[in-house]
Amino acid sequence: MSINKVILVGNVGRDPEVRYYSPGNAVATFPLATTDKGYTLPNGTQVPERTEWHNLVLRGRLAEIAEKYVHKGDKLYVEGKIRTRSYDDQGGVKRYVTEIFIDIMEMLSPKAASVGGGTVSQPPSTPSGEPSADADRTDLPF
Repeated sequence: MSINKVILVGNVGRDPEVRYYSPGNAVATFPLATTDKGYTLPNGTQVPERTEWHNLVLRGRLAEIAEKYVHKGDKLYVEGKIRTRSYDDQGGVKRYVTEIFIDIMEMLSPKAASVGGGTVSQPPSTPSGEPSADADRTDLPF
């Protein structure tokens, strides 16, 4: 038995780059940063924080969702698989690229923050003070 599963929570490094190969066949790529906090060893040595950059690849419907709703700086939870590929560059040197192919994505940034900032407000309420029927409706497709 073998398992290839990655779980990451981090911040998007740039807006997704999306390519359409045919209708409904989209691929989105963008980097995600995860950071290990710095700390001090018992002997006083300072260990600085370390940021790791991960290349994410999303396909199909997830790519289309990322194109609409994911922006630089957003916090994401993702699950996927590690894949490594290689190619020969122009100088004939073999290069390796490690990517995370995403199966599950959850956006953790507040909705207002990912649409350009601002304050997150309560859902509208009816005159009786109870939330309206539309309060549970979101514009997100998931």
